[in-house]
Amino acid sequence: MFLALFFFKVENIFTIAEFCLHHAEFEQKIKNTHKAKKLTESGLLSFDSIEPIQSISLTKFPDNPQLLSPRDMPKRKVNSPAGKIAFFHALAHIEFVAIYLAWDILYRFRGLPPKFYQDWLQVADEEAQHFTLIRKHLLDMGADYGELPAHRGLWDHAEETQNDVLDRLAIVPRCMEARGLDITPQMIDKFKVQGDDKSVDLLSRILQDEIGHVKIGSYWFKAICEQRGLNQEEKYIELIKKFYVGKPKGPFNRELRIIAGFSNAELDWLEESI
Repeated sequence: MFLALFFFKVENIFTIAEFCLHHAEFEQKIKNTHKAKKLTESGLLSFDSIEPIQSISLTKFPDNPQLLSPRDMPKRKVNSPAGKIAFFHALAHIEFVAIYLAWDILYRFRGLPPKFYQDWLQVADEEAQHFTLIRKHLLDMGADYGELPAHRGLWDHAEETQNDVLDRLAIVPRCMEARGLDITPQMIDKFKVQGDDKSVDLLSRILQDEIGHVKIGSYWFKAICEQRGLNQEEKYIELIKKFYVGKPKGPFNRELRIIAGFSNAELDWLEESI
């Protein structure tokens, strides 16, 4: 083992993260994400912190798609070819931004156990797989990622929560991404009615991985709350109230959220006054 490591260069996870965040070209981003996952599986990835940590404002996105505010996004139904393309284009954008989100939480918050960085690298790798699969699905329908407008809502939340890892964990995986656990099963049912097995299989694969991603967010939210002597449920409610306008709207998929690490008390609070 020693001789094998001697002949292979050990790379630093934060150097790769910085590259993925600061270069817009998505094929290189995906390539380097998969490369980092293989390196850590081979014991060739260092988790030694490097300084300085660059500003989140330096993050670079591709020129396309054009980014609009969520309220300016056109509304389309999935029961038409154009509507189906629009849905999967929006989903491709969510998964693409999710690659950035996984790299940024890994890059920005230091001094945590190596498992924290390994977990979010796994998330980045799976989000890159999702993006590639959805892009292929779009290409099969005669479209490509970047051809339609998209919104930057998820990244706005990343910028708002850049100063504390608990803020980020509460708002991104345990609020915005958890919404996919509520919505995706409904979309799967719609495509089943249409007899669109390819879309059903794709969404089912993504849903299973996303349950795991939210579960990782829940695990680390609870672990860091315990480390800081905080009550997990009280802190979650406090942070949702701090960063979210009003309260997330239901209905909530209680079964999947429990699997993904939500407590009954958190779900009871979310479901109040719905």
